[in-house]
Amino acid sequence: MCGIVGYIGTKQAYPILMKGLQRLEYRGYDSAGVAMISNELNVYKCKGKVADLHAFIADKDISGTIGIGHTRWATHGVPNDVNAHPHYSASKNMVMIHNGIIENYGPLKQELIKRGHQFLSDTDTEVLIHLIEDIQQKENVRLGEAVRIALNQVVGAYAIVVLSKDNPNELIAAKKGSPMVIGIGEDEFFIASDATPIVEYTKNVVYLEDEEIAFIERGKELKLKTIKNKAKTPYIQELELKLEALEKGGYDHFMLKEIYEQPRSIKDSMRGRLSSEKGIVNLGGITEYEQKFLNAKRIIVIACGTSWHAGLVAEYLFEDLARIPVEVEYASEFRYRNPIVYEDDVVIAISQSGETADTLAAIELAKSKGATIIGICNVVGSSIARATHAGSYTHAGPEIGVASTKAFTAQVTVLTLMALRIAFRKGSISASRFHELLSELEAIPEKIERVLKTNDQIKFIADIYKNSSNALYLGRGYSFPVALEGALKLKEISYIHAEGYPAAEMKHGPIALIDEEMPVFVIATKGTSYEKVVSNIQEVKARKGKIIAIVTEGDTQVKEMADYTIEIPETDEILVPLVSVVPLQLLSYHIAVMRGCNVDQPRNLAKSVTVE
Repeated sequence: MCGIVGYIGTKQAYPILMKGLQRLEYRGYDSAGVAMISNELNVYKCKGKVADLHAFIADKDISGTIGIGHTRWATHGVPNDVNAHPHYSASKNMVMIHNGIIENYGPLKQELIKRGHQFLSDTDTEVLIHLIEDIQQKENVRLGEAVRIALNQVVGAYAIVVLSKDNPNELIAAKKGSPMVIGIGEDEFFIASDATPIVEYTKNVVYLEDEEIAFIERGKELKLKTIKNKAKTPYIQELELKLEALEKGGYDHFMLKEIYEQPRSIKDSMRGRLSSEKGIVNLGGITEYEQKFLNAKRIIVIACGTSWHAGLVAEYLFEDLARIPVEVEYASEFRYRNPIVYEDDVVIAISQSGETADTLAAIELAKSKGATIIGICNVVGSSIARATHAGSYTHAGPEIGVASTKAFTAQVTVLTLMALRIAFRKGSISASRFHELLSELEAIPEKIERVLKTNDQIKFIADIYKNSSNALYLGRGYSFPVALEGALKLKEISYIHAEGYPAAEMKHGPIALIDEEMPVFVIATKGTSYEKVVSNIQEVKARKGKIIAIVTEGDTQVKEMADYTIEIPETDEILVPLVSVVPLQLLSYHIAVMRGCNVDQPRNLAKSVTVE
């Protein structure tokens, strides 16, 4: 979850490192640090954000054309100056940055203590850099070989970069289970957790595979080998990422920008895949495995967080349209409960980053049982994209705000296309219904544009409920996952306790919470469950609850009962989640801003969960 960055070349490293850390700060912001070599190995680090680090370094020596940087999301050890990265070796001639968790750090640490090592921090990272130096000294080997030997003793996940005062023209990087990309420029190299710090300088990148070590030496070509000492040939890819996608573009926050980008991101996720005029849905990424879908007796969806909510929408889509049973699993639970997986199961793994550790582990478990794995992720070249048999990118573009918005709607869009394609091929929906839904789907971006024009009204409602302590979100059918997602957004960024429920389940417990202070957000759009939801609203009103309802344009029945309503364009029931989630995103955003919360970097969270 931490962000790592490195540079070696002809330019001054510090400005590149700091800009890279700012771009990576969505991955963690408990503390930050940098290390550069000029005549000395200079290490500066502190608790807080990258801006705090920049202020701390203001009067320090920042010269040097080689360096590493880190922004931390705490795992081992509380966020403070001492636990911040980079971490020194015992001699302080060597430093390392690390993303991941070394699971056997305890026994390694005890063994090193017996050898006379003393540790300053509570981190597993410090243990690893001590081990590397200990091996280098005892075995009398080069730095890269010491790293390779040490990693063969390590259990866990890591992306590391090592910098040594004795090797001022070399960086050693390695990864297992945590992402790492190397940018190749003119007489220079860049290292980062993802491509965002690199795109400004070069389009040529190499994505490290698990258990690969990169030997990055000034003036020489990049060399790779495995921790088992097998040489590898670097595979250079070209980045499609655009620099302007990483800037706020005049918006106050990345989250707001990304909410407003949804009409475009949904179009991009459909582009080249959908033509209502021709009656075509084509997902080239899964063509080879389409027969597996058609023959599947069951689909298993594995995901975490917002992606899990998208998977719940997929459950309705595939069962409703394609008539295939679907189970939606939290990846973190799936991998630990000895699940029953058959060879004719299709497993859909959903992840914005493509690096989610629990989802990756669940993929490997399902693969070991012979299932077909289809990936849906946003980041090209990510670990999940490489680990799955096939899949589809969402093409949402970079999502910097920690609370996911456009990634959710892009995921639901791709899942809808997938369900429609399989349903049509199976003959489980009629041709007329198929064409109707294609036309409806193509109209979604314009409908979201209309919803975004209600922003001022939503801001007004947010101001009324910004001081609430609790909130309920209710929905039925396709709208139940939207209720869960709306509640998650509110608690993620505003720190208000919120829960999502199927509307009918309210009277089986949660209705006890209802009083005149409790805001209840209800998705009450026209559809098969509309009258039932109306009844649920009446139950809340009878107990003096406050109703804020998402309704279909022109609705009068709910409007008479609700305290406030937000209208959305009339939309086919199966596509309502794509439209109804937008006002809930805006509502959470405005409430968080009004409460003075850090919208893009909410406390205790990070964008990409690459550790367990």
